[in-house]
Amino acid sequence: ISKELVAEKGYNAGQVVRELGKHIQGGGGGQPFFATAGGKDPLGIPVALEHAVEFVK
Repeated sequence: ISKELVAEKGYNAGQVVRELGKHIQGGGGGQPFFATAGGKDPLGIPVALEHAVEFVK
């Protein structure tokens, strides 16, 4: 996420990946503009991607 979007829209990459990581039996975190996640269930990736859209509306 660009620093501009963090400032303008209030996006937070750390919060996004933390929530989406739950769908793959994992977690994540990081800074507002850069974060990573990991998990044990790759079959949850399609569900996580579906939910990712909700964070950027």
